[in-house]
Amino acid sequence: MNKAVENVAVALDGIKDGVTIMLGGFGLCGIPENSIGELVKKGTKELTCISNNAGVDGFGLGLLLETKQIKKMISSYVGENDEFERQMLSGELEVDLIPQGSLAERCRAGGAGIPAFYTPAGFGTEIAEGKEVRIYNGKPHILEEALTADFAIVKAWKGDTAGNLVYKAAARNFNPLMAMAGKITIAEVEELVPAGSLDPNQIHTPGIFVQRIFQGKAFEKRIEQRTVRKRD
Repeated sequence: MNKAVENVAVALDGIKDGVTIMLGGFGLCGIPENSIGELVKKGTKELTCISNNAGVDGFGLGLLLETKQIKKMISSYVGENDEFERQMLSGELEVDLIPQGSLAERCRAGGAGIPAFYTPAGFGTEIAEGKEVRIYNGKPHILEEALTADFAIVKAWKGDTAGNLVYKAAARNFNPLMAMAGKITIAEVEELVPAGSLDPNQIHTPGIFVQRIFQGKAFEKRIEQRTVRKRD
């Protein structure tokens, strides 16, 4: 089955106001740059976005925050985004902050069809308020529910027309987890190849989880915090 579409505009067709979207990436690494830019262009609003963080001012999900298109962020890290922090503290933006490991597992569980799980992370904090607690091995654990989304938008290094994906290095972060948990998963890739071109042993996300795939353009791949060693 050929899942390749012509461009990002076609790939994002059907994303309407008020939907929930998972977006892969960690910081600025492995984020779907083309898709985020298209969402800004479309003006889609009242979005609930599930992402480890919200990019930086002027890039990544920071672009959607600047245009007030995001209603709620479900994430683990405010990061270097001053606008995210401002909107959160002012009450303009609903924010659900989740321990990073719990966020990853909630996405993975959603993709695996597991409705909930117990974890010790967050017990004794505001995270645990109103949640069921059980004792395992003498240690309290809280019940966390799985996360799914109307759409999952991920970014991969290579993909084939059947939707099989290969991630490169640190971009293999939240992308594989979220690719499983979207009702409709859209993948933007740096290189799109014919089905059968990828080594089956190297595929990270099987095409069964992907509904649409397209080749992105002009990836900036910005570095969030650049640290260099002084020359001698």
